[in-house]
Amino acid sequence: MTVAKRAHAYPQVSLVAVDLVNTAVTQAPAPIAIGAALRLARKRDAAIVVVDGRCALREDLVRASLLGLDDLASTAVARDLPCVDAGAGEVTVRRLLAEGAPLVVVRDRRGPVGAVAARGATTATLPTARRVADRLSSDTRALLESIGRLAAARGARAFLVGGMVRDLWRDAEMTSADLDVVVEGDGLAVARELARALGGSVREHRRFLTASVEAPRTGRIDVTTARSERYESRGALPRVMPAGIDQDLRRRDFTINAMAIELHSGAFGLLDPLGGRAALVRRRLRVLHPLSYVEDPTRVFRAARYATRFGFAQDAATARARALALRLVPYAALSGQRLAAELERILAEARAELTLSRLGTDGAFRLLDPRYRFTASTAHLVAELPGALAWVRARGLGVEPVELGALALTGDEPQAIATAALERLAFAGEPLARLRHALAEGRALVARLRDANAPSARARVLREQAPVVLAWLWLVGDGRTRAVLDWYLGLDRALVALSGDEVVALGVPRGPAVARVLAELRDGRLDGRITDRAMEIAQVRHRVTRGG
Repeated sequence: MTVAKRAHAYPQVSLVAVDLVNTAVTQAPAPIAIGAALRLARKRDAAIVVVDGRCALREDLVRASLLGLDDLASTAVARDLPCVDAGAGEVTVRRLLAEGAPLVVVRDRRGPVGAVAARGATTATLPTARRVADRLSSDTRALLESIGRLAAARGARAFLVGGMVRDLWRDAEMTSADLDVVVEGDGLAVARELARALGGSVREHRRFLTASVEAPRTGRIDVTTARSERYESRGALPRVMPAGIDQDLRRRDFTINAMAIELHSGAFGLLDPLGGRAALVRRRLRVLHPLSYVEDPTRVFRAARYATRFGFAQDAATARARALALRLVPYAALSGQRLAAELERILAEARAELTLSRLGTDGAFRLLDPRYRFTASTAHLVAELPGALAWVRARGLGVEPVELGALALTGDEPQAIATAALERLAFAGEPLARLRHALAEGRALVARLRDANAPSARARVLREQAPVVLAWLWLVGDGRTRAVLDWYLGLDRALVALSGDEVVALGVPRGPAVARVLAELRDGRLDGRITDRAMEIAQVRHRVTRGG
């Protein structure tokens, strides 16, 4: 038996980057396609293929192959991985991994010698009870604690995710009141138990392992089983499989949304495996991998919405990911309903015009039709859109914002492209017919209003138009057009004193003739030729007498 001697100086073990290497790296000549690069990575059991100095992760090559992109250049999915010298200290490597890097490349004078990957599942690394106490109400904290206990009683672990976690780490007003909970275990069973405990109801979506709990005092709580996702077609909904919280966070859209707070310990420990806090500090939006937008192109719309709401910018890698996704349009598996839903969400937020303009400049509306071009005229219509929507609300026209937004985006496109874009947004039947009529006739109607000298003539132009057409006229018209619209919508709907039955009693036969007589009386009132009920009666009798 050997006993350590007191006061004996033992050498300190000081690891450097090369000692930490646990992942193989291989190099490939440029150019090499994704399919060939993936075969090489598998053959050499490498996690990274270096092509022309750029790093393509094997997991990204697999994603791309599943999406049918084997012939695409492998550099299209390259990542900006941190790279350190072989002699760099262990602390440097660990810090880079903690900031969200999936791998740290280690090199010597000859080139990459390997990489360091974090080992093991994500664990809570930062207690956040104080921040939770400062920023959430006591009722919300108590609810979160009860959810954690309820899940633990079923042998599961519950985590708070989503917008509330993101907002807790932003030094600004909380923008999300939604409770999104992820459960490691049977999330649907936890949701049912939660609904019983709160005296509410639960709606399950088994395909996606999700449920929504509605309770009188708490509102809506979304509960999801922790899951991984696999996209088997570009733009299609993914196949989901139960997984751990680490994999669940790694399937998300942006690093700022890939954080979680555990609810079972009472310490509200934060999980941040991908550097969400650092992205919030830098005010950056960063996707989790180069194919994020290809898997789900609606994330392009979400990114623009977040950029406007939070004042964030997309980093360079995210901009490249967006450009790649837009190169690959069209997305046959992407439903129009999902695109329309994203447009609705944008229009519901402040400064929607800035978000739409950003999307137009970036070329994102090519997702509606590959031929789409965002013109200066479209930019003007988008800038005027908030005013048009405010006018619609003030007038109580009942126009759906997504319909007027779709008109603003397609108003300067050729007819074929505009129609294709509207159909891509899932408009069909009567709604599609209304929008096509608005686009086809809108500017001609504005000209007719301008040329109409008599009030009755202006009213006849507007009388048979649907509310969305009136809103479109406000958007494309000038100040005079908008004044006419305000005048028309402000008219007394009971402008004519006589009823249809009274007109019949005066001798007008039932049928279309009654409507024509009432229209003549309305025109006379508008133009000032008829001013009271007696004059209306005289007008009808005169018409009957001469057999009109």
